[in-house]
Amino acid sequence: MTGLKITIVGSINLDFVAQAPKLPTPGETVTGAQLARHPGGKGANQALAARRLGAEVALVGRVGEDAMASEALALLRAEGVDLSACATDSHAPTGVALIAVSPDGENQIVVASGANAAFTPHLLPSRIEDALVCQLELPIETVAAAVQRAAGFVCLNLAPAADVPEPLLRRADLVVVNETEAAFYGESLARAAGLVAVTYGRRGAELRRTGDKIAEAHPPQVEAVDSTGAGDAFVAALTLALLEGRTPEAALAFACAAGALAATRPGAQPSLPRRDEVEACLAGRSAP
Repeated sequence: MTGLKITIVGSINLDFVAQAPKLPTPGETVTGAQLARHPGGKGANQALAARRLGAEVALVGRVGEDAMASEALALLRAEGVDLSACATDSHAPTGVALIAVSPDGENQIVVASGANAAFTPHLLPSRIEDALVCQLELPIETVAAAVQRAAGFVCLNLAPAADVPEPLLRRADLVVVNETEAAFYGESLARAAGLVAVTYGRRGAELRRTGDKIAEAHPPQVEAVDSTGAGDAFVAALTLALLEGRTPEAALAFACAAGALAATRPGAQPSLPRRDEVEACLAGRSAP
C-alpha cells in the first residue's frame, strides 16, 4: 500500500450488464443477451480502483434503503474502503445502471440515479483534508461544494458531460475527460489551471496544460471484453501516480495500463486491476 489517502465523493450504483450479440440501434430490439449484476457507479468504481492500487480510500456517497444497497457496497466493504460517510436515503432507491455490452467490449449505458440525485451539499463533510476525486453523477452543486471544501489535491472527472461552473476548472489540479467529453467542453478545457487528461480508448491518452500537450501514452495490447470501468480505473491510477510524484509521462503510462487491464474482464468493479498487475503489465510481463 502507498499510504496515500484519497476521498472520493461520488455515485454508487448497482449495474445490470447485458452481454449482447451487438449494440442496438434506436428502436431495435436485440435478443440473445446474457445478464449479470455488478456493483458500480463512477464514485464507487474509482474508490475501489484506488484502493486496489494501494491507497487508503474513503467514499462519500448515498444509497437507498433497499436490498440493492448492500450488493452495491459489497466489494468496497470487503476490500477495506471506508464507508462511514455513505448514508442511506429512505425516500430514493439505490442508483441503477443498465449497460449493454457488445462482443468487442463497447458499451451503451443508461443510469437511473436514485439516491445519487438526492445527495445534496449538506450531506458533505465540512472539510476534506485528503486528496479529492469527484465525477458528475451527483448534482453539480454537490460537486462544487465538495471541491470548495477540499484542502489538497483535486481531481475532477468531468463525466458524464454537463455544464460546470468555471471556478471548478480553475480549482482542479487534474481534469479527466474522454474524447467525447473533450469535444463537449471544447476550449474551456484550455482555461483549466491544472493538468487536463484526455483519453482516446484504444488509441491511448494525452496530458495537456493550458491547451498544450505535454505527454502522451498508449495502452498495452489487450483483448477487450468489456470497457465498463476502464475509464474509472484510468482516473484512479492517474490521480495516484501523480500524487506519488511520477512524471507526467510515467503517470499517464501507469493509468493507460490500468484502464487497458480493466477492459479485459467483464463488469466494472470486478474488472479493476491491482497494483502488481499494472506494474507487471508496464514491465511487459504477464499479470500475476
